[in-house]
Amino acid sequence: MTALQESPPVAARHPIAVVAERTGLTQDVLRVWERRYGAVHPERGAGGQRRYTDADIARLALLHAATRAGRSIGQVAGLSTDALEALVNEDVTARARQAPPAVASSAAMEAVAASLALARTLDGARLDEALRRTAAQLGVSAFLESVAAPLLRQVGDEWHAGRMTPAQEHLASSVLHDIIVETMRTFSKANGAPRVLVATAAGDRHAVGAALVGAAAAVEGWSVLYLGADLPAAEIADAARAAAVRVVALSVVYVDDRARMLGELRAIRSRLPREVTLIAGGGGSGALAAELSAMGVRVESSLAGLVAELRREGVAP
Repeated sequence: MTALQESPPVAARHPIAVVAERTGLTQDVLRVWERRYGAVHPERGAGGQRRYTDADIARLALLHAATRAGRSIGQVAGLSTDALEALVNEDVTARARQAPPAVASSAAMEAVAASLALARTLDGARLDEALRRTAAQLGVSAFLESVAAPLLRQVGDEWHAGRMTPAQEHLASSVLHDIIVETMRTFSKANGAPRVLVATAAGDRHAVGAALVGAAAAVEGWSVLYLGADLPAAEIADAARAAAVRVVALSVVYVDDRARMLGELRAIRSRLPREVTLIAGGGGSGALAAELSAMGVRVESSLAGLVAELRREGVAP
């Protein structure tokens, strides 16, 4: 009877694919966090495969939450699980206190609606003026995340649905692109700033999405090598090596040819040095998440998620 009351040892029964699905971390990140930072210490099966416990998964989820809040994995990997949980709860409370007031959110939504209306009338001058005024009022970071990114998404959705003409879509994209690129080039970079290459893969001509990624990276203190749209895999990989970048960030706004896009991204990953992180961001990347994760590409479909990835990469030793 006593033996029945004893707690059995905790089984390490979860393969890495299950852990990735439950935590939202890619398998590549899980391996790096284990090898470089000792975040968890999974057991090994007979064939050498990693096996994780429920406690490992809970800890990794807490680490993910802590790093998404802006901390580097190196800062939090050594904390106990209890300390991590307290830290994450503290972050949640702080975000609730510091959440932007409803009026700011309302102003951003109104700016997006007004910009769409101006694009429909093909009034480029007023659209440019309105967007620049909104950027000045909200600040660069809030403008990029709350106005530029949603506006880009809505313009694309409206065009694909046939509710905007090609001329209207091109005008909105052109004005947004010019403002975002100017923003990206406004930020000076300190010597030794980490470098990121930003582009879109061959077949993807949505340059404004890549510009948005570049501007967000510049705001975070990265030195941005912005190459625009529609570049073959070999050109992106060669440029990344020549410029000694730490990260390659590719914008994937829409995926018209799934097989072709996956082929391009696979080719880029295979040509890049292993130490260079490849991130695919944008609305179109989410539909490819499973395949991209399997090939070692990190996926962040939101601008906020991509910024969190860059913060982790920028401060890692």
